[in-house]
Amino acid sequence: MQSLVWLMAASGAWQQATPTRVAGGLPSAPAAPIVALVAPDTGQRRPRAIEYSNFYTVRLTIHRYASYATIPLFIAEYALGRSLYNTAPDSVSSSVRSAHGAVALGIAGLFGLNTVTGGWNLWHARKDPAGRARRYVHAALMLVSDAGFVATGALAPSRRAELAGTIDPNRRNLHRTVAIASMSTALAGYVMMLFWKS
Repeated sequence: MQSLVWLMAASGAWQQATPTRVAGGLPSAPAAPIVALVAPDTGQRRPRAIEYSNFYTVRLTIHRYASYATIPLFIAEYALGRSLYNTAPDSVSSSVRSAHGAVALGIAGLFGLNTVTGGWNLWHARKDPAGRARRYVHAALMLVSDAGFVATGALAPSRRAELAGTIDPNRRNLHRTVAIASMSTALAGYVMMLFWKS
């Protein structure tokens, strides 16, 4: 590169073109200057290509399709939980209670699967700057929801306490509040990625 610059300087490629005189004493148009075609050094790094494996795509597909079950599960769990909350503990049918527990297990399974696939893909895409902030916000919202769902399960009144009539109403209210807060946080992360198609 340096020898090319010296060669161009020696050949006069960067010299100013001077007007020449033609017959009659009028100056002719100056010749077009020769410009060196060397790109300036901007000091910026070239963007690095990010490679994603086929397994990344498989995990992403599983993550997306599994997440479509989020809203139906949340609606069902909210309806069942509201029914349990508004009915006296000794009047609740065992089928509603069993359905509430089954849907809660479905939510736990869904969030377990999506935490593994999403976390693995988040790690795999850690060097990709495109959409990084969006991915991290989504992951943070979902991890907060995961923790909330674990707390919701821990705060659930036991069947023994219900039968004995010793349910603490504050614990029952806290169970409901944490469940709704966790679902709301998860829905915020879900809708965010749904609109951004990522």
